[in-house]
Amino acid sequence: MASSCTSRFPPYELFSRLPWRNEIIDGLLGCDLIGFQRPKGATNFAACASQLRQSDIGENVIHNAGHRTQLGVFPISIDFAEVEEMAAGRATRKLTSQIRTRLGDPEVILLGVDRLDYTKGIGLRLRAFGALLESGELDAERCVMVQVATPTREAVEHYQDERREIERLVGEINGRFSRIGLPVIHYLYQTLSYDDLIALYRAGDVMLVTPFRDGMNLVAKEYAAAHIDGDGVLVLSEFAGAADELTDAVLVNPHDDRALQESIVTAVEMHRHERRARMAGLREQVKRMDVQGWADRFYAALAQAAKNQ
Repeated sequence: MASSCTSRFPPYELFSRLPWRNEIIDGLLGCDLIGFQRPKGATNFAACASQLRQSDIGENVIHNAGHRTQLGVFPISIDFAEVEEMAAGRATRKLTSQIRTRLGDPEVILLGVDRLDYTKGIGLRLRAFGALLESGELDAERCVMVQVATPTREAVEHYQDERREIERLVGEINGRFSRIGLPVIHYLYQTLSYDDLIALYRAGDVMLVTPFRDGMNLVAKEYAAAHIDGDGVLVLSEFAGAADELTDAVLVNPHDDRALQESIVTAVEMHRHERRARMAGLREQVKRMDVQGWADRFYAALAQAAKNQ
């Protein structure tokens, strides 16, 4: 049995530009099962196979050169029980309390946790936060933002430029809206331990996951799993794979500056009853579709695909 699992697959208009496009399609069509994070990925792949190899396309199946390839959608997930257990631990509770104290005990903590990558929309998120402070829709004495940017591809010039732009924005916004000893944005360009991340998730009242494009984004799922208090709001890009499942998030088009600002305000001002109802839905979804269930579904589909050959 052969299988493949991919986070996303581009539309034909993009994929067809590759000089080795036929070789990639041929290699994948040798699999009994190909899994995708989102339905659109399966649709795109089928369209490419049809256009480039004139394959016979059925319902979630491709026949090519006497071989049958099954297509499936298997959104990857997290170990919900592990995250929940860590979040409930005494050390995490203590660290969460310390984080809020160090931040000045603000009313609302907005949180972003990303690789420092231009696709994650960190700069757009910072600009939205700065614009809301400027307009008075957010109050710097009520709200602070914590942005964790994990270093990645540090030797690549494009990523160096992205880092410089983000650090410029942080400095500009802090220079305008911070108070002595109380910056309005706390920026961490470093890799944090998982223990520290879980504590940050618990401390964050509003989680901002706003990539321009993302295959899944497990940060969104980790945030929901860590919020054992049943509170908190997730602002999630429509273009993250997790948006297909986490429909109780505040979904937003990050390419629309004003829509992003409005979504942040909605999350900050959301009534407690709505926050808790939405978080309950998020947690139930992540718990029901955890990483073990993902693996079980994939292997069951693979076994069935092999039988159908």
